[in-house]
Amino acid sequence: MNRRRILPLALLAAAALIVALLVLAPRFRPAPTLSGYIEGEPLYLAAPVAGTVRTLHVARGQEVRAGQPLFVVDPAQVRSQYDQASAEQAAARAQAQDARKGQRPVELAVFEANIAAAEAQAREAHATLRRIEPLVRQGWYAPARLDDARAAAQAADAQVRAARRQRDAAALGAREDQIRAADARVSQAAAAVEGAEARLADVAPKAPADARVEDVFFHAGEWAPAGQPILSLLPDARIKVRFFVPERELAAYRVGRTVRFSCDGCAKGLTARIEYVSPRPEFTPPVIYSREARDRLVYMVEARPAARLNPGQPVDVEPLK
Repeated sequence: MNRRRILPLALLAAAALIVALLVLAPRFRPAPTLSGYIEGEPLYLAAPVAGTVRTLHVARGQEVRAGQPLFVVDPAQVRSQYDQASAEQAAARAQAQDARKGQRPVELAVFEANIAAAEAQAREAHATLRRIEPLVRQGWYAPARLDDARAAAQAADAQVRAARRQRDAAALGAREDQIRAADARVSQAAAAVEGAEARLADVAPKAPADARVEDVFFHAGEWAPAGQPILSLLPDARIKVRFFVPERELAAYRVGRTVRFSCDGCAKGLTARIEYVSPRPEFTPPVIYSREARDRLVYMVEARPAARLNPGQPVDVEPLK
């Protein structure tokens, strides 16, 4: 065949091949996606008082239901406060009832309630003294703390003696202004009981929602400082899909819309509902930077997934139109 005829045919074939590639290549490209990852925001649970972790009801990685007990920090000190508040409430009610009976000898039960309240306070003060003494020897507290505890115990003993002297004195009933004062003491004592009950619940918290125990920081028998987290929970409601949208596409993403996403090893057809769109742009985070996601300014979007996923897992989100 003449070379002059072969060359034009070759050029035509090459041109046809180039046109075919230009037309068909986009169809074989993977669909564009937005890069993101699964984010979890744990809850850290602690006790408001220092003490020994008496019981740990859960383990790391365990699934818990709402209302399930989690742990108990030594309740002795808080229990004594509750007992004292209950005794003071009983004494205040007895005094208010006695004040309304007019001029007469005060019933012995009123003074006995006062004595019981003072003795409860004394027991608490001595319990605190016994608890602080070894801690001071170990260097946890300054020696001044021990002096304060001893002074408080001595003052509580003095209150017990005073209450017993009042019982022996057998005082009379009260006037109208004393009745109002007695009613005020009843209200004050009731508030103290409610506060003591709340503190008892604080040292033995329960799971606020269905969750997974993410980590355990203190185990049974260990001393936990006040306010130091004992464990952390990862509730289902605090697991979210976090992805980043280029500035030019942000208008399509609004709170309430649903996005579809996928991840390695996950079920098909996963969806999430948008709950937050950041009002401030940021540079593409290095953790998701790639040739396909190299926009300089992006906006963070958070969505609640319908299924539980593991935090840190990368995801691909289908762009919204």
